[in-house]
Amino acid sequence: MRKLLLHPAAKPVVFVLCLLPLAWLVYAAFADQLGANPAEALVRATGDWTLRALCVVLAVTPLRVITSTPQLARFRRMLGLFVFFYGVLHLLSYSWFDMGFDVPDILRDIAKRPFILVGTLALVLLAVLAATSFNRAIKALGGKRWQALHRTVYAVAGLAILHFFWMRAGKNNFGEVAVYAGILGVLLGWRLWHRLRKRATTSAGAAARRSAVGAP
Repeated sequence: MRKLLLHPAAKPVVFVLCLLPLAWLVYAAFADQLGANPAEALVRATGDWTLRALCVVLAVTPLRVITSTPQLARFRRMLGLFVFFYGVLHLLSYSWFDMGFDVPDILRDIAKRPFILVGTLALVLLAVLAATSFNRAIKALGGKRWQALHRTVYAVAGLAILHFFWMRAGKNNFGEVAVYAGILGVLLGWRLWHRLRKRATTSAGAAARRSAVGAP
């Protein structure tokens, strides 16, 4: 598995896999397979794939640590950019099919409807993360500041779930919301647990070293 992950073709394969949802949606649109309301289907599908991509990118670190497969980290940037990509498609689908690219109407709708407001805020944060995901940005910001900035992905996850929850509140349909919230809750909970455990291990090691040299 590790050799496969390091193979030169691994990244192109992952790239193509990430584009498959878009390819299916384009095919379904032209083949008239999106149901009675194709516009609504496209808006919802792009939103669903944004959430799914977010779940995948947040699963990279837990899988990397649990399976002792550091090679997985080389796909994290690409996967993160695909979260932003599908988020932009979601916004474009809403702006086109629901609002006809009428910018004043879009701005009024964002201000009027909370679920669109939090969704827009999540996409703005994703834009910042995408813009600073490259090596030059890491060097310019410095490692610690870059890591602190990219922890806002946790806020993106919370806003995305809130967006989905408020969108489904009108129909009192929270089944899918609960599934995504559960997945993201487990992934974020693991990260918190791992960080606290790592901090406790580091503190215990430092205490043991001080004890060994007779420090107070």
